[in-house]
Amino acid sequence: MMNRPIYLDYNGTTPLHPEVMETMRIYMDREFGNPSSSHWYGIAPRRAVENARREVAGLLNCDPREIVFTSGGTESNNHAIKGSVWARRARGNHIVTSTVEHPAVLEVCRYLEKWGFETTYLSVDAYGRVDPQAVEKAIRPETILITIMHANNEVGTIQPISEIARIAKAHEIVFHTDAAQSTGKIETDTKSLGIDLLSVAGHKIYGPKGIGALFVKRGTVLDNFCHGAGQEMGFRGGTENVMAIAGLGTACELMRRDFTVQREKMRSLSLLLASGIMSQLTDVRLNGHPELRLPNTLSLSFKGVMANRILEEIGLEIAVSAGAACHSDKVDISHVLKAMNVPLEWAGGTLRFSLGRMTTEAEIQKALPIIVDAVKKIRKEL
Repeated sequence: MMNRPIYLDYNGTTPLHPEVMETMRIYMDREFGNPSSSHWYGIAPRRAVENARREVAGLLNCDPREIVFTSGGTESNNHAIKGSVWARRARGNHIVTSTVEHPAVLEVCRYLEKWGFETTYLSVDAYGRVDPQAVEKAIRPETILITIMHANNEVGTIQPISEIARIAKAHEIVFHTDAAQSTGKIETDTKSLGIDLLSVAGHKIYGPKGIGALFVKRGTVLDNFCHGAGQEMGFRGGTENVMAIAGLGTACELMRRDFTVQREKMRSLSLLLASGIMSQLTDVRLNGHPELRLPNTLSLSFKGVMANRILEEIGLEIAVSAGAACHSDKVDISHVLKAMNVPLEWAGGTLRFSLGRMTTEAEIQKALPIIVDAVKKIRKEL
């Protein structure tokens, strides 16, 4: 039986933590009731949902009543953006965002433009950071929402969210941040950040797929996302996915319990991987901010080498993501690398290595020669 590749794509998704699976199993089996039921079978599921709400709130430092469960980060972003602008349509029609957002933000803005909304897409610097002054300059009298991600999923760059939040507050504009990649890796204290809305994705923090959460600061008005029987404080109708919600709660508990240890571990292993590659290969470029970056995320460009060619060499041994795809007639560069103006000869050879709590030093030491040898082999062929 072939050994499974070393998994270094935790920003893509994470495996379920064993404690999360144990929690979920309870609600797959004996505690199957509807949490809205008034009889005995609804008691345990209802308690599970509210306990999970407390755990998510604990990780984000907010009131449990400010947490709305969703089907994932994409729905959380959709609800935050659409719900905000439709609730404020009488005040204006302008949205401010950035060019490096996840498609779950960019595509929502593009959709809303069909309905008369206007979007300003702010450029970023060479590190992928938004300038808070550019945010302030983009604000118009009709601006009703600012949405800037907390940390980038491709290069890991952390945005100056607190500074942007102060600007938004001064202009009385609702501010949303997509924290799908930052939750559990860096501090996501809603009070310190000063945001009104924050999105969480369960499968990025060792919880199940198909579950997420949206922080809605008390007093923030949103249009309902899904109409029905009034679940989730009326924001999202539909019987709750108790099994997944309970799993998300346990995942958030785990993130909070060993946050510092895991953060430092991921930072240490990421530095080990980066230094190991760069000490043995020339023409390697780090994308994203060298310091203000997620501790687990490493975006490297190998000059003159195509990313899909590297994947062909290492794919059976290491699982990573590419920042570009080479086709017969063109090279497709990710919108993030384009926004950062990474030159084509570098961008075409970009790989994203993202580490997680299951990553070991032994795996990094094993991965290093595989990556280095693959790049050296390809360069010899050119």
